[in-house]
Amino acid sequence: MATLFNSTGKIVLASGSPRRRSYFSDLGLSFQVVPADIEEQRKADEPAKAYVRRLAREKAAAIAENYPSSWIVAADTVVCLDDCVLGKPDSSEAAVKTLSLLSGREHMVHTAVCLQNVEEDVQDILLVTTGVLFWNVPIAAIKRYVSTGESMDKAGSYGIQGMGAFLVREIRGSYSNVVGLPLCEVVELLMQHKLIRK
Repeated sequence: MATLFNSTGKIVLASGSPRRRSYFSDLGLSFQVVPADIEEQRKADEPAKAYVRRLAREKAAAIAENYPSSWIVAADTVVCLDDCVLGKPDSSEAAVKTLSLLSGREHMVHTAVCLQNVEEDVQDILLVTTGVLFWNVPIAAIKRYVSTGESMDKAGSYGIQGMGAFLVREIRGSYSNVVGLPLCEVVELLMQHKLIRK
């Protein structure tokens, strides 16, 4: 099977996300996975976009210390409703509450991606935002979905790439961004730095 792209540099994916790993593999990239372990705490009055940019930058920097000659790709994604960041639910009740808040409304998914190479003195950050509109989902359907367990490890309490797709009426922007990595923009970034070729 032919690969889509070929890597021209040593790429380290600073993420343990299986969805991000899968995307990189689908692109045909050669890469190493080294998850970044940093404190993900939003500062008081920190805007959501600034928050994801900071986390992506801090994740890349943490891994770059030990891999100065590699190209580190780090990302962070948040789901926001009126600039309120909706994290992963800590209980089924919390998931139901979150999905009820999102029902019938549009929320935003922000992903920041940081590309860093210490030896090349490069730190490039991009931000992609996607609007996601839910239909007015009946509470019974929300509870049924939460009972499947899919929502429990997802920011915003749903997975658009899974059963949670039924919640979504409309998307404005990148679909892959909602899954966890804006592929178009990431490929453009890697091409810009000549890290992949056709």
